[in-house]
Amino acid sequence: VDMGPLRIRLLNDQWLTAVLWSGFARIVNNEIIILGNDAELGSDIDSEEAQKALEIAEAKLSKAEGTKDLVEAKLALRRARIRIEAVNWIPPSN
Repeated sequence: VDMGPLRIRLLNDQWLTAVLWSGFARIVNNEIIILGNDAELGSDIDSEEAQKALEIAEAKLSKAEGTKDLVEAKLALRRARIRIEAVNWIPPSN
């Protein structure tokens, strides 16, 4: 599993959003088991902090010199965008 937002519908039809940074998924008998290396609940993400991280990542990308700086800046930008997506996700109405 690549990094990205994860939407989970609980048994009581409530929705939970999280960010999964990497891991593995196994699907058996209509059940998904996710083993993540690192994850973050959407409710634990501070939206102002996430926005600030996005701005910092964009600035680093514009100033990146060399392959290493460029790769690190793109990764930081991707992580920041994923965190913002998790914070702003609106669950479907039942």
